[in-house]
Amino acid sequence: MTASVKSAPDLARLKLAGNVTEKTPREAFEAGQAGVAGLRRVLRDHGIPDGRVSSSRLKLSSAYQYQDGVHKMVGCTCEAAFTVETGDLDGLQQLLIDVVDAGVNRVEGVEFDVTAKGELRAEARRAAVRAARAKAELYAEAAGVRLGEVVHIEDVNPDDPLPNERYRSHGAVSGHSDEDLAPGQIVVSAAVVLGFSLAGPRT
Repeated sequence: MTASVKSAPDLARLKLAGNVTEKTPREAFEAGQAGVAGLRRVLRDHGIPDGRVSSSRLKLSSAYQYQDGVHKMVGCTCEAAFTVETGDLDGLQQLLIDVVDAGVNRVEGVEFDVTAKGELRAEARRAAVRAARAKAELYAEAAGVRLGEVVHIEDVNPDDPLPNERYRSHGAVSGHSDEDLAPGQIVVSAAVVLGFSLAGPRT
């Protein structure tokens, strides 16, 4: 059985990249270092500490240009990629403007998340267990038997396909939520497989 809880996001994760091309490897590397330093200054101005910035190492590669039917080397490109986390969602648009002004030339993605995901996941798991028990009770009542003790419980990935048929044969219940994703909300899901014993006919 799958259950979900929703929460407004309080965290944005930005995936950024920038590159510069110069005539020599040294010039490209120095320009790349200067670009990284400038970006970090912008991030600090927005109240984002260095600990919320995950960066790749500077990468140097040859730069080519297609001219007169052939590829000609025109210099070296230095590239760096960053993942930046910020809790200031109201200032996100200005942050993107400022990092582009600082030399970032690719915004590869903006993901929204919640910092209390562990607590929300626990809430979703409790809801999944309640829903699984309620459905099992319904099936037992329809079959004229009493539901017994839990004999199997398994936490499963809510994004995985439905459990194998071997679980269903032991009274496990499962399902998917058809509720649409609300705009501007983070959905945290959990799924559980429960197996119950049967305690005999209802009286």
